[in-house]
Amino acid sequence: MAGYVFGLVLHPTRDVSEVLGIIEEWAAQHGKTLAVRTEDAHRVPPSVELVPAGQLAARSDALISIGGDGTMLGALRSAIRDPKPVLGVHLGKLGFLVEVEPPELPRALERLVARDFTVESHACLACDVCGDDVVAFNDIALVRHPGAGFVTATLAVDGQRYGYYRCDALVVSTPTGSTAYSYAAGGPLISPATQAVVVTPSAPMAGISRSVVLSPHETIHLELRPDSAPVAVEMDGLVIREAATEGAVHVRYVRDAGLVVRLDPRRYQERNQLKLSLLDLPLLPDQLRELLPEGMREQLNRRELPPPR
Repeated sequence: MAGYVFGLVLHPTRDVSEVLGIIEEWAAQHGKTLAVRTEDAHRVPPSVELVPAGQLAARSDALISIGGDGTMLGALRSAIRDPKPVLGVHLGKLGFLVEVEPPELPRALERLVARDFTVESHACLACDVCGDDVVAFNDIALVRHPGAGFVTATLAVDGQRYGYYRCDALVVSTPTGSTAYSYAAGGPLISPATQAVVVTPSAPMAGISRSVVLSPHETIHLELRPDSAPVAVEMDGLVIREAATEGAVHVRYVRDAGLVVRLDPRRYQERNQLKLSLLDLPLLPDQLRELLPEGMREQLNRRELPPPR
């Protein structure tokens, strides 16, 4: 495995230098190659190979996402044409996809190269948004502009009309995305082992007012009505259209589109159950911190100290 290449996908704004230092030191000791997108050249050491963004997945044996869930989703999307195992390193606030903390990285890299891990397969939504092809691993959403009225759209499944929505936002999600925007809008939690698509309205005013759970074999068609307010279209939380006033979104479920590395699936599931339970507690972060055992609280405080200058 001497030629093993790790492709690095970096959080767009957070300081990733500490994690990069751990990875670079390990790679140098074990004779492995690191690669990153050319546009991130100013953020990495000179030893890291620069690759055009569209070729990073093809150049890599595995991808390492350094950030939170948003960075992880970006890594999965970057490998949509050539899925590679993606290891998530946690730098975010919550994170349902990422598994590894920075201190665990050396052992995680050893297991990655030795292929001592399981792969969690993730589906995506292949979407035609007003003629543009996009891919979403969490969700695609039609969102109203504040003060501009409501999203008003019709729903058809496999060509059969279901009805219409009048709401603040309309979210179509995968099982992975069911813990994100759809959950915040009141949608159900869908097991990652389930193959399904969920359509959830946020703050519905009229029309369909509950989540609709559909088969992966069904094609979804959402079309803005003439009386709809201008809407923004979001893909995995990224705005891809600012103010659409007409048009349609076609959504198709695609199996096995992304490969997520799991080193300890049981621990990962237990952590996610805890994170979900914390989401429903009406407490501020500082209040939650006070509920932790003293040793764990001190460990968290040390982790959040600013680095020495």
